[in-house]
Amino acid sequence: MQLVLFCGIQATGKSTFYQQRFFHSHVRISMDLLRTRHRERRLLELCLETQQCCVIDNTNPTQAERAVYLAAARAAGFEVVGYFFQSVAAEALVRNQQRPPERQIPDKGIRATRNRLELPTRAEGFDQLYFVRVLNNQAFDVTSWQDEI
Repeated sequence: MQLVLFCGIQATGKSTFYQQRFFHSHVRISMDLLRTRHRERRLLELCLETQQCCVIDNTNPTQAERAVYLAAARAAGFEVVGYFFQSVAAEALVRNQQRPPERQIPDKGIRATRNRLELPTRAEGFDQLYFVRVLNNQAFDVTSWQDEI
């Protein structure tokens, strides 16, 4: 069983990465879809109880926010894999403008998340940790986290 935890500001490719890599194997848990923390928590609990692989597709910018998921996954015996998405605000703002209007995030929201962003560490409890860069044509470059530090 595996819980995948995405970290990074909005408009850095997290949901596209999910669609390409995990759509057929992992349940997507996302505030964009569920809209409330209560719903999110219930779906996470269900995945953990039923041993269903899942992806937490949120920004998860701080260690404290990530700790909630890490603790729950660990208690359920899940492997935890983290993906940190390169979070350059200027690039995210450009990508955000290319989204359909109903999916755009206010610029101040992207900047606020960037200001809160804390780099993840293996010490938080990740079994594996990766760094993801967005390339052209919705492609991604994924490297082991220790290669980036």
